[in-house]
Amino acid sequence: MVTPVILSGGSGTRLWPLSREKQPKQLLALSGPRTMLQETALRLGGFADDQDGCDPTIVVCNAEHRFMAAEQLRSSGVAGARIVLEPVGRNTAPALTLAALAACAGGGDPILLVMPADHVVTDRDAFQLSVTAGLPAARAGAVVTFGIVPSRPETGYGYIRTGGRRDDGALKLVAFVEKPSADRASEYVASGQYLWNSGLFMMRASVWLKALAALNPRMAQACSTSFERAEQDADFLRVDADAFAACPSDSIDYAVMEKLAAHSDLCIDGVVVPMSAGWSDVGAWDALWDVMEKDAAGNASHGDTVLEGCENSLLYGGARLIAGVGLNNVVVVETPDAVLVVDKSRTQDVKKIVTRLKTEGRALADSHRKIYRPWGWYDSIDFGERFQVKRIVVTPGAKLSLQMHHHRAEHWIVVKGTAEVTNGEKVFLMSENESTYIPLGHVHRLANPGKVPLEIIEVQSGTYLGEDDIVRFEDTYGRAQDEGEKT
Repeated sequence: MVTPVILSGGSGTRLWPLSREKQPKQLLALSGPRTMLQETALRLGGFADDQDGCDPTIVVCNAEHRFMAAEQLRSSGVAGARIVLEPVGRNTAPALTLAALAACAGGGDPILLVMPADHVVTDRDAFQLSVTAGLPAARAGAVVTFGIVPSRPETGYGYIRTGGRRDDGALKLVAFVEKPSADRASEYVASGQYLWNSGLFMMRASVWLKALAALNPRMAQACSTSFERAEQDADFLRVDADAFAACPSDSIDYAVMEKLAAHSDLCIDGVVVPMSAGWSDVGAWDALWDVMEKDAAGNASHGDTVLEGCENSLLYGGARLIAGVGLNNVVVVETPDAVLVVDKSRTQDVKKIVTRLKTEGRALADSHRKIYRPWGWYDSIDFGERFQVKRIVVTPGAKLSLQMHHHRAEHWIVVKGTAEVTNGEKVFLMSENESTYIPLGHVHRLANPGKVPLEIIEVQSGTYLGEDDIVRFEDTYGRAQDEGEKT
């Protein structure tokens, strides 16, 4: 059987301000109604060949993203997914190792199809055909990488140099090549020997573990120790944080793939299967422009936009109107708390803005104004000295933690649905247009006992309004006190 493995640990800094550290690009719906994680999880839908169907998906993600990832998988109909949590980011090789250990935990040795969660593939049928083409090599013990047939000389991607064709139909892997200059990229494409490096891989779980143990034993040991000490936390598997923090950080390419050819004693071949499936890593705003529909002047737009005399530009809006006049090769991105304007040829430099924001300690680098929680979400719609106003939406059947605050009082007004309120020793229901006051120091809880989303307006007042002013007494979702969040 084939086990889909989704690596969902990236931060997507070059797609700021839409992508933030606490809600990165893979958890966003950038090019359609589904998020990139959802699209990735559905990419093997209906896949089967003469021997292999699909086992449940394994997702490796940041612990902070666990509830969003689980809800997105559930809402897209992906059943039985196993979610392994990384306490810290250590790049793709350790993440794949955790997935391989999880895949072998039941005594099997499935073929792993490794997919980054933040890529776009527009032709699912072609994608599945390429997977089928790589299966004979993977079954025989090779590590398969999928090379994208280049459509242009691209300097933003790494390349794979290929050799002759093997008996199983795959190409021999000769070398991985770093991002080239424009002239060198043109030479690569003209030669017909080079493919773009997709970051997609396929191999048996035992083959990956064997290769890593030989080529990077320190990483293999750290991952093994962290997995052996793992604990089940509700629907998630938490590996040991201390052991995983000691793991070296490296990519699949550097940790294993580039070293295979020099270690013939391992008897593990690296092979390449060409793929032409409308692939993009959507690494920056210009890459998103590439995959979006465009008007006759080459403009792509999202949200409420009006363009006059613009060419080859991207206007990506949210709640507010974006009007563009006379723009050429420009990207404009609007969110409730930030606006980005950048020359389309300089989108790789957006990460420099994120670095500056982090250096200055600004929260805009990490989180949006709208914050998702396992029970729903909240949006900080206004604030000032000693007050803050939030719009809170609670999904049907969900409830926040039982809690109290030392430094603030709260007023709750129901605008939609029915609320079950715990306020001190009283528990009561509130309907639309009803309100309650939560004094400072009162134990309280908000729950939605109904079948429609509950929406309230919360007005906080006090000397300190930070999200870490919370004493949590009980929590349905198993979150610790030190997670410091509005819950």
